[in-house]
Amino acid sequence: MRALQDMVAASKERIQVDLTASQARNEELRKTNEELRRNLQQQTGECVVDERAPPTPPRAFPMPFSQAIMDAVIPATFVGPKATFTGVEDLEAHLTALHTQMMLFGGSDAVHCKLFMSMLTGTMLDWFVSLPDGHVTLFVQFSTLFREQYIANWAPPPVSYDLFDVRQYQVLNQVVFKL
Repeated sequence: MRALQDMVAASKERIQVDLTASQARNEELRKTNEELRRNLQQQTGECVVDERAPPTPPRAFPMPFSQAIMDAVIPATFVGPKATFTGVEDLEAHLTALHTQMMLFGGSDAVHCKLFMSMLTGTMLDWFVSLPDGHVTLFVQFSTLFREQYIANWAPPPVSYDLFDVRQYQVLNQVVFKL
């Protein structure tokens, strides 16, 4: 065990020596580069511009919420809904579950919007980020847009003529209904 500890300590020392040497070499190269740049500038009489590309700015994500919604703060003690919506579930059931949870926990209209957004995944999230920036100002508007987008996922209400497809037949002295 002691031999292993000695090997690890020796390895750490070698790494530290290598790191110090690399840092010294980098500093030496930086100074040489600056000296060459100054010499070139003196010879040509021109200002040498650093041609390195500027750092890439952070990616800007679209945000369909208005600034008022974006500025709203979700309280740290707030527990939001745990469900997610991908676009294939029954949207009315999803909205009902969301409204029920929001009634229990409270929160402003802006908090409702932010929490609803956090539940979106997959194609539903793609749809959300495709909305114009600043477009959504109220939860009612957001839920209406949601319903309009995913109206095809609604379960149709039962109607009386659905009963015409019910057939009765007998199996071993039992009456069975089949749709």
